[in-house]
Amino acid sequence: MTEKLIKRLTVSDIFSKKNASKIVALSCYSSQISKIVDNYADIILVGDSLGMTLYGHKNTLSVTKEMLIEHGKAVVNSTKKALIVVDLPFGSYEKSKEQAFETSSEIISQTGACAIKLEGGVEFSSTIKFLVERGIPIMGHIGLMPQRVKINGKFTAHGKSSSQKRKIIQDAKSISSAGVFSMVVEAVKENLGKLVTNSIPVPTIGIGAGRYCDGQILVSDDMLGLFDDFTPKFVKKYAFLYKEIDKAVKNYQQEVLNEKFPSKKNIYD
Repeated sequence: MTEKLIKRLTVSDIFSKKNASKIVALSCYSSQISKIVDNYADIILVGDSLGMTLYGHKNTLSVTKEMLIEHGKAVVNSTKKALIVVDLPFGSYEKSKEQAFETSSEIISQTGACAIKLEGGVEFSSTIKFLVERGIPIMGHIGLMPQRVKINGKFTAHGKSSSQKRKIIQDAKSISSAGVFSMVVEAVKENLGKLVTNSIPVPTIGIGAGRYCDGQILVSDDMLGLFDDFTPKFVKKYAFLYKEIDKAVKNYQQEVLNEKFPSKKNIYD
């Protein structure tokens, strides 16, 4: 019997899930994790959150294009089914539409990724339209935008005031009209997440935006309990691997110190 051919999901497949089925998405950056996640996720995001989870940076601002390209290659090469999206890093697209296209096209051509994610609302709608018209599929990102942490001072929920709510809805409608195939909605109250979802024809993927979004995304290191520096309120942990790794390393240390490892029987028999 021939093995069933596995086809990678496309942006059209994701778009068609609006009001049809929930979208499962995870951010991850390594071949080992991505290979597992690929069995279950519709979208794998190679996000700039790797600056914090993998490299120990305080925020995402120091993540470079080169870092995302190398991790993007690892994820693409180790997966077969999920749609792979790569973040545009801070400082690589804000200057002009042309800069955004240059960065996006380089990331896609070097990694083999399917799409690019870009943070921003109304102010980046023309850039998004420019990219889409030139063959770059774009996932949007509104609400809390980690690349603007220097303006906000900290990672905090958005859409608390009436003016913020109006801005978020305006952002969603604007980038939807510009051509995004989906958008991340981060750290807004559930009723606003629902309102945004019902206001636009493209799928919303929530992260701390409530159950009414068209899908959900988490950072895999958060979901697995690997990142222990802090835990956002909206994160649900499905494992506690940090503690398991700590326990394993401690056991290894004790066996080495007590001359129980390596076992002579394993080596010489």
